[in-house]
Amino acid sequence: MPVPKNVTVKSAIECAKFAALHIPPVVATLTSLRIRHLALVEDLLWEPGAGFTAVTGETGAGKSIILGALKLLVGERADRSLIRTGADQCVIEAAFAVGDPDWWNPMLEEAGLDPLEEDQLVIRRLIASAGSGKQFVNGSPTTLAALRRLGEWLVDLHGPHDHQSLFSPARQLEIVDAGSGDQGRALKAYRKQENARRQLLDEMAALSGDHGQFERELDLLRHQLNEIEAARFERDDEEVLTREYRLAGNARKLGELSSEALGLLREGEVTVENQLAEVVRSLRDLARIDETAEKLHEAASQLASLSQDLAADLDGYTDDIAVEPARLAELEERVSLLETLKRKYGGSLEAVLEFAVETRRRLESLEGREERLEALRAELNPVETAWRAAANNLSDERRKSAKRLEQDVGRHLRDLGFLKAGFEIQLEPLEEPQASGAERVEFLFSANPGEPLKPLRHVASSGEVSRVMLAIKSALAGVDEVGLLVFDEIDANVGGEIAVAVGKKLRSLADSHQVLCITHLPQVAALAPAHFRVAKEVSDTRTLSTINRLEEDQRVGELARMLGGKSEAAIEHAKALLAER
Repeated sequence: MPVPKNVTVKSAIECAKFAALHIPPVVATLTSLRIRHLALVEDLLWEPGAGFTAVTGETGAGKSIILGALKLLVGERADRSLIRTGADQCVIEAAFAVGDPDWWNPMLEEAGLDPLEEDQLVIRRLIASAGSGKQFVNGSPTTLAALRRLGEWLVDLHGPHDHQSLFSPARQLEIVDAGSGDQGRALKAYRKQENARRQLLDEMAALSGDHGQFERELDLLRHQLNEIEAARFERDDEEVLTREYRLAGNARKLGELSSEALGLLREGEVTVENQLAEVVRSLRDLARIDETAEKLHEAASQLASLSQDLAADLDGYTDDIAVEPARLAELEERVSLLETLKRKYGGSLEAVLEFAVETRRRLESLEGREERLEALRAELNPVETAWRAAANNLSDERRKSAKRLEQDVGRHLRDLGFLKAGFEIQLEPLEEPQASGAERVEFLFSANPGEPLKPLRHVASSGEVSRVMLAIKSALAGVDEVGLLVFDEIDANVGGEIAVAVGKKLRSLADSHQVLCITHLPQVAALAPAHFRVAKEVSDTRTLSTINRLEEDQRVGELARMLGGKSEAAIEHAKALLAER
């Protein structure tokens, strides 16, 4: 499964767990963006629509606020100085139409968020001038980390400095893997073998450590286990011991209370038993005269019998409650020992016994260190064989992918005006496979014929690297599931026919993606089916930015402005650009 093109190797590995899920051609598209109190924006609602959308405006009008707002929505750290003067907070909210809610729900569940019930994902972020900000997904609070995780699948952002990521060997390797025809299975298989091998090596390293430290650990484990086992506690002993100790500590008071109750029943001139016996005799005589009183006589007899039983039980209880001083001392010692063990090894007897189980397991493992090491060495051999085979397979896939990318990127570069440019992906084998595989990658580039191929970071100007990025995005369009591509100044330092070529390439990308391009070139803006203009206005002595969709006649005026003015020649040129779409 290809991963988003702007994620790290680590996050790409995290994405791999979703490889078995169905991946729709486009994961999500932006349907609306609401910005309040951010920089020059007072309250802005933007609905860009699908396909290719151009955003233009004079320098300083606030075009890049759109890019900044999207970055905040996908987890970028906030700069509170961007909150509009006079406001306590700024709010950014975006709604995305998702093609398959079931694809998103496992990811949302992992982030602790409610599943989608409809095909819409709404992200909202509040940035406060004082205190911490808040962020929400479909109304549920979440973290910036979760926003970044979701953002990897929502938006692919390319600002003025983002093209520099192409200079990173790690980024270049991700691009090669993203272009693999097997949807990343080779990389996933290699990661699995690499993790298995690393776990074995880590365990072997732990067993092969310093001998003195090893012996000290053995002594500590033996002492801990002996201390717990010598106490001879069973899992249910804590409750039983606590109860017996509590009763033993209160034995004198318990004896006094039970003796007092027994005395009231049996001792003295007027006892409960004697009184009840008198009641029984009186009711018996009563029942002889009035048969209806027989029930009263029976009830009194039962009560007298119960009092006799109670007296017998109290007598036995009083005898049983007596505790020998030696037994009390023994109980005190057991309770003290239990509390000591709980303080050292866990907050309960159950935790102490579980600690003993883990200690015994660790001790057995260390005492059988040599045997375990030998077993691990034997286990490592087939794992390393599988690891190297997976690395070789990954290298084969990368060579195939690199060759395809070279051809595709070269074709797109020619479309973008590099008629004689050279582009090559060099895979340099490493002495030993690393976490990322068995090779290092380098993108080589030459803008002019006759010039040798050199690393891209050494030879490309800002305008050239922007077009190389666009060529790569075009080459990967078929395997890139991120629905929204945002380009800010992708057309920097180009013009004329090259600008037209850039616009056509962006329009072509829009066949499979939603493309938003913030541009200063009329040739690019003219090729977009939808055109929005950002402008500054003054309202009640305050400057604010607005964004409006341009109709056909308004587009002519905006393109003429971008061409240098509103002269008749500029207007005619603008009309010609629109006519050539």
